[in-house]
Amino acid sequence: MKAIFAGIIIAVAIASGAALVLDSKVQRTAETAFTTTGARL
Repeated sequence: MKAIFAGIIIAVAIASGAALVLDSKVQRTAETAFTTTGARL
């Protein structure tokens, strides 16, 4: 039972960390990602 709870806690920690990294560094809005001469928004 302890292993299940430890796994759940670790999974939540990894998911929270990934969400913070994706929101702050990786993801961009469509307007900033596709600002070339060939793309119109």
